[in-house]
Amino acid sequence: MTVEEYILSHSDPEGELLATLSRDANVNLLRPRMLSGHLQGRILKMFCRMLSPKRVLEIGTYTGYATLCLAEGLAEDGRVDTIEINDEMEDFIRKYLDQSPLSEKIRLHIGDAMEIIPGLQETYDLVFIDADKRLYTNYYDLVFPLIRPGGIILADNTLWDGKVVEETIASDKQTQGILAFNEKIKNDERVEKVILPLRDGLTIIWKK
Repeated sequence: MTVEEYILSHSDPEGELLATLSRDANVNLLRPRMLSGHLQGRILKMFCRMLSPKRVLEIGTYTGYATLCLAEGLAEDGRVDTIEINDEMEDFIRKYLDQSPLSEKIRLHIGDAMEIIPGLQETYDLVFIDADKRLYTNYYDLVFPLIRPGGIILADNTLWDGKVVEETIASDKQTQGILAFNEKIKNDERVEKVILPLRDGLTIIWKK
């Protein structure tokens, strides 16, 4: 048994719908590694349990796995706004959202987050960023005014497969984007922050 297998065996199960979604993604999608997965999914739910947020924003839906996990921990009258730029993913996402008893708490937006977010007109308790790594700083600047004081931003993939400590190739814009984001957060005195070495790196950012 590996350490990760031990962790999962002593954590809450992901549930049949999420397990089915995960299997479907691994068989039929090109980049199933992008899926949040069992461990991170339970952590996202736990963050919501602790915060009991009424409004959550997710940038980068992909399959909807993390979306469903976030929705599990919402306040009773809570809602998740989730944004996916790839319209080819919509049928896959809706197939699983529609099977969930939490579907009424989830509002799916298909399109460019940079265009959609200004029109949401919400104040968010929690934001989960897991989209185009080249645009992380842009997403951060855009959502920061929408986060209430004491709210949380979670940013995924901030260790980027260890590339953050390697020599950067000039053509590798995604790694450059993550590096720029990490430096921006490091130097932002409006927030407290910590990077968890979970999977590919998860940064927790608390707005003062």
